[in-house]
Amino acid sequence: MDSKIIKYILILVLFCFKVSAVEFNGKFIQGHFIIGKTDPSSKIIIDKRQVRISKDGYFAFGIGRDRKYDVVITVEKNGVKDKITKRVQKRKYNIQRIDGLEEKKVTPPEEVYARIKKENKWIAEARAVDSNLDFFKDKFIFPVEDAIITGVYGSQRILNGKPRWPHYGLDFAKDEGTAIKAMISGTVTLAEPDLYYTGGTLIFDHGHGISTLYMHMHEIFVKKGQKVEQGDIIGTVGSTGRATGAHLDIRLNWFDVRIDPATALK
Repeated sequence: MDSKIIKYILILVLFCFKVSAVEFNGKFIQGHFIIGKTDPSSKIIIDKRQVRISKDGYFAFGIGRDRKYDVVITVEKNGVKDKITKRVQKRKYNIQRIDGLEEKKVTPPEEVYARIKKENKWIAEARAVDSNLDFFKDKFIFPVEDAIITGVYGSQRILNGKPRWPHYGLDFAKDEGTAIKAMISGTVTLAEPDLYYTGGTLIFDHGHGISTLYMHMHEIFVKKGQKVEQGDIIGTVGSTGRATGAHLDIRLNWFDVRIDPATALK
């Protein structure tokens, strides 16, 4: 066989192998949660961040709400690098108007700025945890049963007539005292009964920078450092913090990237 043909076949086989060596579960759309699978001996870099790979080859990342540029995944194995470029699709977001909030919750008085800054630091530290847990790849379950979804991810919030940050979570309306389940297993990295904005708040680490946050809780039944199994009752629905009624607001993060929780629950 001609040497040029052999060389072409080898290049083609190598190319096909490299491209098929990484699988993705999730859509490359703004706000989406992506789980990848590759050879555990590979190195994966998302944009410029190297990510953990579990012993069975799983890794995870998220796409921000307003991301406008492609995701570049670099796969390295045995000194050979391959770049995979994924175009990010845009989403349309709703406008959500919420009236009846205490004015100090919409525009906080200066005397609480230090408190808010301190609490935001706690949340940022909890979301920065990069453990080797691999619960992130498990199927999520709904945190409350038979609830009405009253707020969705990405919505532009108009609070008491004033434009504010978009909503980065998923709201479940339910009576105060309703039991809340852990959506997946993890370790508690923050458990606070009364944060200024989010009231009773829990954050769980699920590994590889993936965390979940539960807000406005009435009661909290777990403590920082505690390991929790999926389905465990972790607290109850409340209306603490910046809330106009009893509901649970959940968040999903990949480090500081805010992801749509619905993309994990589906």
